[in-house]
Amino acid sequence: MAEAFVTGGEHPSCGICPSRRFPLGEFDVVERPSADCPFNPADGHRYTAAGVPVCVHPEKVGLPPGRYRTEGVPFTVELRLPDSPSQLDAYLYEVMHSAAPRVLELLIEQATQEIPQVFPEVDVLQALRRALN
Repeated sequence: MAEAFVTGGEHPSCGICPSRRFPLGEFDVVERPSADCPFNPADGHRYTAAGVPVCVHPEKVGLPPGRYRTEGVPFTVELRLPDSPSQLDAYLYEVMHSAAPRVLELLIEQATQEIPQVFPEVDVLQALRRALN
């Protein structure tokens, strides 16, 4: 079996979250609980009608809502850089520290490409170091 997406006890995901049992892409993420992904009292998990495991707390796993397993939606990361370089450190800190496992690498890659285009005066390496500390 492939390694679970979320590992370790310090991550804010729920103990029964499918992210703790499946790798990225093997479960869906929705904004909140709904009738579309009912709770199964037999095992304590939520599933789609097709039996796909569902996480209902995107903010806890650091993933945007998506039908990753059901529809094969590819995972993408989208930075929304602030309007001013003075806001960059706080923004990057928040984004990087709430990122899901394996997503952090994608965010760093995207930041490395986008920051110089938006803020040519900013030292990207220094900004990322401050964000990750």
